[in-house]
Amino acid sequence: MPPVRVLVVDDSVVVRKLLCVALAASPEVEVAGTASSGTIALAKIPQLNPDVITLDIEMPGLNGIQTLVEIRKLHPRLPVIMFSTLTERGAAITLEALSLGASDYATKPSNSESLADAIEQVRVELVAKIVELGGRGRRAALVIAPLPRKRGSERIDLLAIGTSTGGPNALGEVIPHLPADFPVPVVVVQHMPPVFTRLLADRLNSSSPLTVREAEAGKLLEPGQVWIAPGNYHMTVGRKSAGTFLNLNQDPPENSCRPAVDVLFRSAAQSYGPNVLAVVMTGMGSDGARGAAQIREAGGEIVVQDEATSVVWGMPGAVVGAGAADKICPLGDISQEIVRRVTSSRARVFGVSATQTK
Repeated sequence: MPPVRVLVVDDSVVVRKLLCVALAASPEVEVAGTASSGTIALAKIPQLNPDVITLDIEMPGLNGIQTLVEIRKLHPRLPVIMFSTLTERGAAITLEALSLGASDYATKPSNSESLADAIEQVRVELVAKIVELGGRGRRAALVIAPLPRKRGSERIDLLAIGTSTGGPNALGEVIPHLPADFPVPVVVVQHMPPVFTRLLADRLNSSSPLTVREAEAGKLLEPGQVWIAPGNYHMTVGRKSAGTFLNLNQDPPENSCRPAVDVLFRSAAQSYGPNVLAVVMTGMGSDGARGAAQIREAGGEIVVQDEATSVVWGMPGAVVGAGAADKICPLGDISQEIVRRVTSSRARVFGVSATQTK
């Protein structure tokens, strides 16, 4: 299979060289060319026909956002990975870029002790994303019927969501469409670094009837709240006599992730048993598959995003491939499916008919 062809766009000669060296170390990736500005990049795209573009945010002339907008007009399906700084401004602009159609992002090396360390950071951060978005990491979809499991009539008391690549936009399609009287707390793991998760929570909070915040250790879980795991911290839920509380830790990464969906889902299965609805949306890798299986084994329910509407079907596809998905939904139907399942489960417990809950 031919390598993924990448166009590297950055105004810095040093960064362009760093990216080229880092990507050249992978036989799955070929640097098709470089561009020092957005204008040059737009001219080179039809000449080089790249599979993926890495795009700097801060550039003179056409900046990264403006260049992205033009790319989306001319090449709506061409994957674009924003190359961002790990700063407040970089995070804010990256989230804007994702909302405007960027496929994913990577952060520039920080705290590197040597050039070799910086090159390795870039390689680890970028190569898998380039290969996946460039289509070389895709496999034929394998859909397995749900495995047998315990079933009951317990009500849903917690909504747990896991997502990664494409997740900010997916969350933006789901969280704001949950009603203000949504009767259960919501906990979310989105694979993102520090600063990014706080700004994502702020962005979702501004468009949602529910209160969306970055998680804090010791907070009591109550209806009307959405808690997003902070970057670089695992988030868990744990029961005490006074209720269920959030916990944060910096235990080793799982699935190369911290926060990890599996960590959250595992704690949800332990604390809530059959009273959990878990949702796994677009994302690279398989984080969440083992945790989803544990929730389902405990009697909880699992909904996943379908392949057609996912930026990357790795995470939801892994749940489906393990036979742990109760329902596969397009992104536009997930909020409605969540509300339906939560409402009907609580109606069953209280002896209210489905028509009375509408």
